[in-house]
Amino acid sequence: MAEKARRGGVGKSPKEGKKGLEQAYEQTRKSLIARLENWEDQKTWDEFYQTYWRLIYSVGLKAGLRSDEAFDVVQETILSIAKQSKKRLYDPKQGSFKTWLMNMTRWRINDQFRKRKKDTAMAGADWEDDRKTAVIDRFEDPKGDLLERMWDVEWKKNLAEAALSRVKAQVSPKQYQIFHYYVVKQWEARKVQEHLGVSMAQVYLAKHRVGAVLKRELARMEKNAD
Repeated sequence: MAEKARRGGVGKSPKEGKKGLEQAYEQTRKSLIARLENWEDQKTWDEFYQTYWRLIYSVGLKAGLRSDEAFDVVQETILSIAKQSKKRLYDPKQGSFKTWLMNMTRWRINDQFRKRKKDTAMAGADWEDDRKTAVIDRFEDPKGDLLERMWDVEWKKNLAEAALSRVKAQVSPKQYQIFHYYVVKQWEARKVQEHLGVSMAQVYLAKHRVGAVLKRELARMEKNAD
């Protein structure tokens, strides 16, 4: 049972799995911030973590890592970025932030596969599992087509979720709730009206106002990632 929990809640219900993921997220976040204690502006790094952790974690899982390994990738990627930022190693002239972050994540994912292979070899186990080796072999392909495709999909999804999270803090709870049901969950306007006890005008107004804020937030985040 302890091993199942360590591997990301295998065998648990969706609700228990979500709770376990949230706990692991918070533990990883606190651990990272503690390791950043000698750096200035922890608030900025905390915001960075909250914006990109799910993207890095999701790509790690899709690459074939376990949940605990994917969280290690999150922490080590962001810690590495923090260290490099002090040396100003990221040069916008050399490419987009999106690509730079993808490469930083790719290296940490490869580190986890190498660590797993080393640990397995030390335990005397056979490492002739085609399914496991195939993933890292494809990731180490200089073209990186597989990882880039996954990264693009997860990047767009993460950008939308991060933008929605920021928008939620900028509008009234009621307007966001209406927008969530009507636009995000795509409920019929009449169903939203009846479920929340609001007028049809409020439904359309929330769509317009919250949608405008979301559009601005997405544009700002996309510009920062160029």
